[in-house]
Amino acid sequence: MKSEDNKPFLHVTGGLLLCILAVASGIFDGAHTDTGYEHYAEPMVPGMPAFLAMPANCLINLAYVLLGWYWWPSGDKGRQTYFQEVFALMALLYGPTQWVRLWTQRHWAAVLDQLLTLPIFAWVIIWCLFLENGWEPYVFLAIEVTSLTSYALALLHTQGFELALSGHIIVVLWRILKVQKHFGNASSIWIIVLGTMCCFGFVSLKVWDRELAQWAFFSRLTGHFWSKVCDVLQFHCAFLFLTLMSRYQLSSVK
Repeated sequence: MKSEDNKPFLHVTGGLLLCILAVASGIFDGAHTDTGYEHYAEPMVPGMPAFLAMPANCLINLAYVLLGWYWWPSGDKGRQTYFQEVFALMALLYGPTQWVRLWTQRHWAAVLDQLLTLPIFAWVIIWCLFLENGWEPYVFLAIEVTSLTSYALALLHTQGFELALSGHIIVVLWRILKVQKHFGNASSIWIIVLGTMCCFGFVSLKVWDRELAQWAFFSRLTGHFWSKVCDVLQFHCAFLFLTLMSRYQLSSVK
């Protein structure tokens, strides 16, 4: 394997290690997180081990792993596939991270889950910038660093993480629409519409998890579960859109 082929793995695992070290240092101990099974509408199943105490919410995290495996690029490696590999690795690692949070119900696991969410959204911004402006590694690094440091808002306010995430979502939508303007067509605009709907479901279903549980449809497969389904689908839509735009961008260069 060429050293170039290792770069996505090294970059993603290196970033994950830095996040783990930051959480372990205690710098984010003051961040507000929801820990404890009382914050979830899904009832615990008696007799199940802790890592499957809420089976639906736990097992849905396998979908992130399957998504990352599905979108792992094959064939020749290059700068275009680098972005796809990094994104696929992010999906592969994000599922187990969320599972650990549900399993342990510990503050450090919740912080790590939130912290890793932000650079995933930031990677969509970076991929869009690459399609528009080409290879700018220092710009990309600055964006990821800014994304991670924005989590400091969680230390300043109980809704700080939600504010940081909202900012990421707004910028993602802005950059996607710019790429759509340059390279898109009718097919890609429908991907954007579907992805936006999934993003809304990802946010709203999680927020209304306990309120929705009064309805029979959400009594076992709760709002939190369907929120994760929407999250996987918006992840998938991001892959669909960005790989499609990558092909269009390559064809326009030729």
